[in-house]
Amino acid sequence: MGKNFVEELKWRGMLHDSMPGVEEHLAEAMRSAYVGFDPTADSLHIGNLVPIMLLAHYQRCGHKPVALVGGATGMIGDPSGKSSERNLLDENTLRHNQEAIKKQLSHFLDFESNEANAAVLVNNYDWMKEFSFLEFIRDVGKHITVNYMMAKDSVKNRISGESSSDGMSFTEFTYQLVQGYDFLHLYKANGCTIQMGGSDQWGNITTGTELIRRIGNGKGFAITCPLITKSDGSKFGKSEGGNVWLDANRTSPYKFYQYWLNSSDEDAEKYIKIFTFLSQDIIEKLVAEHKEAPHLRVLQKRLAEELVILVHSYDDVNNAIKASNILFSKSFKEDIKILDENTFLDVFEGVPQAQITKAEFDEGMDMIGALAAKTNFLNSNGEARRALKENSVSVNKEKVKEDYKLSSDDLINDKYIILNKGKRNTYIIKVI
Repeated sequence: MGKNFVEELKWRGMLHDSMPGVEEHLAEAMRSAYVGFDPTADSLHIGNLVPIMLLAHYQRCGHKPVALVGGATGMIGDPSGKSSERNLLDENTLRHNQEAIKKQLSHFLDFESNEANAAVLVNNYDWMKEFSFLEFIRDVGKHITVNYMMAKDSVKNRISGESSSDGMSFTEFTYQLVQGYDFLHLYKANGCTIQMGGSDQWGNITTGTELIRRIGNGKGFAITCPLITKSDGSKFGKSEGGNVWLDANRTSPYKFYQYWLNSSDEDAEKYIKIFTFLSQDIIEKLVAEHKEAPHLRVLQKRLAEELVILVHSYDDVNNAIKASNILFSKSFKEDIKILDENTFLDVFEGVPQAQITKAEFDEGMDMIGALAAKTNFLNSNGEARRALKENSVSVNKEKVKEDYKLSSDDLINDKYIILNKGKRNTYIIKVI
């Protein structure tokens, strides 16, 4: 066997709770463990990274990871801290999402290995779709009492919490039975003896261990990780634009890089243990180096680099670093032209833009037109003239005078020009 999995989780701050005996169980032989993922989108997001890392460390410690796509449970809705039910997905959408999720998971897990501990992807819709309601309540429901189900925090919180006026549907109430049955099914079909997840999943996981005991006459185990919080109290995994996705089309590698780069010192020290495969020695050295010169943001930079490489690629991290440094680059004009359009727009997100037609642009545009007459960036032609006389105007970071004429040589990606007035005011002309 490889490293001790539980010890690995402990020093990384990734262990919230585990059932007694799980360490001994793992020491005896290679074991299978599973984590469930919600397939309601065709991309995972960074809120899923902790369970993904649980499975990845599990495989690296010599055990067999099973990733379960909750095609059936995704149609129900999990009451654990959520106030609304999920939407029904058709089977084609579900399969598309499953394939997209497997592709993302393959950055972390080895599905192709010939070793016994190769990762496996399963979908609970495959075994739940043929199950009739009558069969389910006869074969599964009779083994778990309502008293047992009501005692779960996920149910109690939902019934007595703020949203209690809406009540809790029977559909949601039965979620723990369906998830519990998944564990029983994987125990029988895949020899899976451990389920892992966030600490809010403890109740659902232990329902599964109870079904394994009562129906399977066996023993299942639970391991949970803490729910990640940010030191400033804001929600981890969210940015101004919503979720931070693993799909480059939803969250660009540049924005992904920026999310981690903007972590606080306290969060970066926690995240680098949880979200990278760096060893304890390397992390301790990085933390010490960071404490000596916090302004250099050594931890944040390494964290961001490691994650972009893991989720995307080496090329993407190099481009993200270039894009992050571009505003201070001494060879700005050459560097900016290397960026693809999406990254360019990400770097200059929120910067005032004015659109000029290609015909207008080709007629020739002087600096007064570019700053005021045709764009209204500045309030008047007079203000534009003063700025030019004061030598405070630049085109693509190069200072210009009033007699400068914009041309196709100034276009970035054949359509953008960056104007600056002083150090703080940036504007973009888009030629359409």
